This record gives sequence, C-alpha cells and structure tokens, in this order.
Amino acid sequence: MRRAILVFVAVLMVGSVSFAGEPLKVGDKAPDFAFEDADGKVFTNKTWAGKVLLVNYVDPDESDLNEHFTDAMKKASNEGLLTKADYKGIGIVDCAATWKPDFLIRQIAGDKAKKYETIIIFDYDAVMRESWGLKEDTANAILLDKQGIVQYINMGRVPDEEVDKVVQLAIDLQTK
Repeated sequence: MRRAILVFVAVLMVGSVSFAGEPLKVGDKAPDFAFEDADGKVFTNKTWAGKVLLVNYVDPDESDLNEHFTDAMKKASNEGLLTKADYKGIGIVDCAATWKPDFLIRQIAGDKAKKYETIIIFDYDAVMRESWGLKEDTANAILLDKQGIVQYINMGRVPDEEVDKVVQLAIDLQTK
C-alpha cells in the first residue's frame, strides 16, 4: 500500500514538472498567467481582457534596458493616442533571474510603477519565462491584441528603429 502511494505521488510530481515552452512568436495565443503585486493582489491576463496589453517581462538587473521604448508608449498614452479604455501596459518582474532580494525588487518595481502609472507584478519562479519561452537576464516586450494574440515580441533591447512602429501598432490595435 505504501509503495502504491509513493508511486502515485511520484507520478503526480513528474506530471507537475514545468518544461520550458517554445518561444512565443507573432500569431501565437499567449498562455494564461496569474501573479501577485507587492500587496498580494492577484492579476491575470484576464484582468485586462478586451484591451491591447503590453507585457514588459524584465530581469530586475535590466530594468532600464527598454526605458526608451516604455517612455515612448507612455508619451503616446499621455497624448491620448493610447486610451485607458483600450490599452494597458504592465510590468512583470522575473525575480528568479536576479541575485537581488525580494524587498529590493519590490522597491525598484514600486518606483517604476509610479513613474509609468502602471501595475507591476512578480514572477518569483520564472513560470512565465519558461512557459512563454522568454529570454533570461534581459527585458522582453510582448504586445498582445485584444484577443491575447502576440502581435509583437522582442527579447532584449527594443531597437530604436522599431519603437515608433510598435507604438503605432498598439494605437492601431485599439480599434480592431
């Protein structure tokens, strides 16, 4: 009987092991996610259902890598080109990719959340990085349309020549 229970538990554990997913690409449906903010409130992709969603998935050690891109998106939002009714940009911190302690990560994230007037949530175990096939030790920018389909993805620094194109893509996706 004990052996049967141990085999059953072992099978359950093996069945729950997370294997790295294939990297997301344009046209893919983004997998679901659920992460908490610093106050313990859970956010999922369904939280922003029906909105164009920019997901900035970032190693805390690289938190400024795509600031030029995020600033351009914020500018478009401030100018009314990206509306709160149809667009949301969020940050997800890849806590497993850094040596920094969680309290320091939350402090850095809090500063970014205030600057960009957004929500930052925490992936402590690299669940999204693995399931979405994202790169470690960098910033990843993923733009989803209102149906959660990847319309743009960049793993690393968003090239300067792509910034305006992606901003315009986000603006255009609001009406689709």
